[in-house]
Amino acid sequence: MEEPHSVNSPRTILSFSKRGRTTTASVSFVDPNDEKSNSGEHGPKPSEVYGFVGSITTVVATAIYLAWAYIPEPWLHSIGIFYYPSRYWALAVPSYAMVIIVLAVIFYIGLNFMSTPPPTSLTTMFVYFTLLCR
Repeated sequence: MEEPHSVNSPRTILSFSKRGRTTTASVSFVDPNDEKSNSGEHGPKPSEVYGFVGSITTVVATAIYLAWAYIPEPWLHSIGIFYYPSRYWALAVPSYAMVIIVLAVIFYIGLNFMSTPPPTSLTTMFVYFTLLCR
């Protein structure tokens, strides 16, 4: 009888014994939700909590940003919000972020080109340490 969490491989393993029978290869995995193997640990993992809090924070921050960027000023004043950054920053911050990302990619590619030897160099054909060992 097989284990409850096993995977049967379609590849068979040939037996070179006198019986000459073939057996099927199987791999078993430990189920993290199994209560027998998880009895000493209680509650969610920290990475799960950080991921959940991060996703909720991202959704809330995006909603606040979009509300600040698109709701007219009289509506914000009517609900009691009088202090907020200039609307200039609603376009400036994403624009600056995109320019910084593009410049970082260009800088990274340029740095790789500068650190790579030219195609005519012998170091592209031979390793430096092999030349020392001769």
